[in-house]
Amino acid sequence: MANLKYAAAELKKANLKLLIEPINGYDIPGFFLNRTAQAIAIMDEVSADNLFLQYDVYHAQRTEGELAATMEKHLARIGHIQVADNPGRNEPGTGEINYAFLFGHLERIGYRGHVGCEYKPAKGTEAGLAWLEQARRQLRPVR
Repeated sequence: MANLKYAAAELKKANLKLLIEPINGYDIPGFFLNRTAQAIAIMDEVSADNLFLQYDVYHAQRTEGELAATMEKHLARIGHIQVADNPGRNEPGTGEINYAFLFGHLERIGYRGHVGCEYKPAKGTEAGLAWLEQARRQLRPVR
């Protein structure tokens, strides 16, 4: 905890956020931080107002599910969201996660942060970006 407290204090001097990200233990066995609740407990202990959760949808689906409820419950503590589908860590729309619902849910609950893409395109980079056009049509721009 001392390292996180130190990092948060130093980053705060520069007006920067510190993010911690739970990683599933199936893909990376032995990784210390695995679940949202664990991350929130650490954040509570560190007690830094610039420490946030990096919510990786892929890792959360692998370890705990309940994506929509978890994001809503911890919305104020989420500093960034990353997406990839499960199984395979490919682009949204290639697996079991209902991204049309999830992106709409993020809009409904008032998420205004960025959504990053961290996936392996199933059929190359250009084909792997095709899902974005459909997502753009489903959501209105965030202002």
